[in-house]
Amino acid sequence: MRTAVWFAEENGKLYVFTNPNSGKVKRIRNNPAVRVAPCTIRGRITGPEFPGRIRVLPPEVWPDTRKLLAKKYWLMRVPFLWSKNSIFCEIVLD
Repeated sequence: MRTAVWFAEENGKLYVFTNPNSGKVKRIRNNPAVRVAPCTIRGRITGPEFPGRIRVLPPEVWPDTRKLLAKKYWLMRVPFLWSKNSIFCEIVLD
């Protein structure tokens, strides 16, 4: 399923966040294989797809991951816009 997400890159890995109750999280836990591609805000693919693997990060690294995303997206700095229940994931491209 195509889903546009905000991401940040560090050390060759991509970091994303999502709602823990979303269908994506269940799918990630059942099958960590993903395809990553540049896209528009509505999810229309605009470039090549790359295979990768995703994992839910342990809670102790979530604050650092949130800061990484907040550096890129200023809206992440507005606390009342985002759920405090978000979980963070790491994507490693194959």
